[in-house]
Amino acid sequence: MTDEPVTTRGTVLHFVEGTVVHAGPHVHERSHPLHTHSFFELALVIGGDGIHHSLAGRQRLRTGDAILLRPGVWHEYVECDALEVYNCCFSAELVRRELAWAREDPLLGYLLWTGPFSAQRRGMLATHLDPETLAEAVGHLDGLRQLRDQPIGRHRGEVIGWLSLFLSCVARTVADRDERREVTHPAVVDAMRMMEADPAREWTLTDLAGELHLAPGYLVRLFKSVTGVPPMAYLSRHRVELAADRLLHTDLPINRIGESVGWPDQNYFARRFKSHYGLSASAYRQRFNARTSSLFYR
Repeated sequence: MTDEPVTTRGTVLHFVEGTVVHAGPHVHERSHPLHTHSFFELALVIGGDGIHHSLAGRQRLRTGDAILLRPGVWHEYVECDALEVYNCCFSAELVRRELAWAREDPLLGYLLWTGPFSAQRRGMLATHLDPETLAEAVGHLDGLRQLRDQPIGRHRGEVIGWLSLFLSCVARTVADRDERREVTHPAVVDAMRMMEADPAREWTLTDLAGELHLAPGYLVRLFKSVTGVPPMAYLSRHRVELAADRLLHTDLPINRIGESVGWPDQNYFARRFKSHYGLSASAYRQRFNARTSSLFYR
């Protein structure tokens, strides 16, 4: 990525300051090493052969495969033979701000928020595009890529537009394959926002339902109909993702990070983190944090 707006510190990929979206094709021979990143990535396979390795296991890739990874998820490509991947990367800040409306869209909300958190996906969501949809998706990425050298201040609307078209294209396929067509109830969106805004709070289902003026059982049914998991499970997955970000980007002691995301019990924090990422918090920091990895590999 020598001419891309992405920097590498340790084994963490970051955007160059000022970058909010990037799209570009990359060809991998043999392997692309284990790494994580501070942004969202939606990787679209457009040619070649290879294997995607992540906490979800090993997936043999074929043209048309698409993989969404939320920030903090680790992965690598191995056994690559001219594996061509069209990467679309976009910042978490952009998702929180310009794409905040997408949370209430049943297709985009599932692609970016609820789908990667549901079941045992652990921050990832994979699908496969048919040839017609793949061509449409590549067209949107090409439109986005043509703006790469333009000042974002003058072209933010077009950038967000092309990105939204690409995400919508993939989201339609995900919805059809996962049979996700439910309209997101406003209470579910409100619950997600409330928990994300104050993760350190000692949330209980009763407290959350009370804030929303709903019966706890009804809130669980609403939440599971959209996300596939109850509210407290969604909160747990948000907390662990937030903890990963702080392990990567701060020098806070691990016990302080656990407290900051709502898990003062360090044993419980340790179990939840390892369950989600397959690594202990200390191993995750040692492997991916730029400061600790530079010391570890010296």
